[in-house]
Amino acid sequence: MTVSRKIKVGIIGLGAAAQAFLPAFEKHPGFELIGVCDPNSALQSQISAMQGVRYFSTLTEMLQMQPDIELVYIASPTDLHLSHSLEVIAAGKHVLVEKPMANSLVDALKMVEASKLAGTILMVGHSHSYDRPILEMKRLIDGGSLGAVRMVNTWCYTDWMYRPRREEELDHHLGGGVTYRQGAHQFDIIRYLCSGLASSVRAKTLDMDPQRKGIGAHTVFIDFESGPCATAVYNGYAGFSTMEMGFDISEWGFEEPMGVRKWLQKPRQAVSAADELKAKRARAAGAIPHQAPYQPFFGVTLVSCELGDIRQTPKGLLVCGRHSREELVLSTDDSPRDLVLMELYGALVHQEKVVHSAQWGAANLEVCEAAIESSLQRKELSLKHQVSL
Repeated sequence: MTVSRKIKVGIIGLGAAAQAFLPAFEKHPGFELIGVCDPNSALQSQISAMQGVRYFSTLTEMLQMQPDIELVYIASPTDLHLSHSLEVIAAGKHVLVEKPMANSLVDALKMVEASKLAGTILMVGHSHSYDRPILEMKRLIDGGSLGAVRMVNTWCYTDWMYRPRREEELDHHLGGGVTYRQGAHQFDIIRYLCSGLASSVRAKTLDMDPQRKGIGAHTVFIDFESGPCATAVYNGYAGFSTMEMGFDISEWGFEEPMGVRKWLQKPRQAVSAADELKAKRARAAGAIPHQAPYQPFFGVTLVSCELGDIRQTPKGLLVCGRHSREELVLSTDDSPRDLVLMELYGALVHQEKVVHSAQWGAANLEVCEAAIESSLQRKELSLKHQVSL
């Protein structure tokens, strides 16, 4: 890969998401990681062992001590995204922020406005819309050989609710729970494949385990101004797994047949918040691998166009036309996070268009928020902050 210059990077928050990004930053020749900030001092020795990377205990300290940082990747807890983003933007730096971009649409719009006034880029990612099969689905839709897209249905059944969590990760008021954390992926995929302009949402969210409070499942119907419709189904209660409909391939592209699947079934033993945090930190290092032998499967996504359907296979996509059936084999050379950085570098250095912009992220968050509110009100809600690609 040819690059014209290096972008110096700082990271705040070194949980599973950030640790998954470290190999992508190392791989891309256009980025140089020089600072990491995390309140967990136990990570200091690990960071110090990374050549040329300094450890800081606060974001303010990192921005002051490393003024040459141009981009900050914000992977701190969701309830801190607003304050951290505003501080970075005020310092004149660009932002890559994890999804969901904020606790609420109101906070997201504050971030949008701040980056707009400062003239800095704020990009939201990683999202599973960067998975190679989703990108190829979009290319096929745009190519027109299957006619216009009419339906997108995505289903995901996992053990999300029973993985180690901080309490905030289960509280939807703080951007937690399945609809914010996992729906953010689903709604991004759906909006990307349907070109963005969703018009309304009707949803039902579910809290089904009194021993593990939080929104753990949802069914969401999304209508689009241009005609397509979509459903997003998610169940994080560790019963059925969509791997059983997806060739036994995991979310990150590994084969996991039933006999070896690490599945936390109900009922679940209660643990203290401290023990759960310890388990979460232990899991973070290997939770999201950088490379895999197969394409990632974030549940099952099925696209229906006027002249045929598209679904995923372990090696790529199955394209089913009215008179043909073809498997497209896709590369596994670049991880989704590699593709995030390719888009970001193009925007920072070559002024290329950002798809996953601050406005795009806010529109995804609006769908999350509307889904929860629709469930409470038991009615369809119109959307007001959507943007097209």
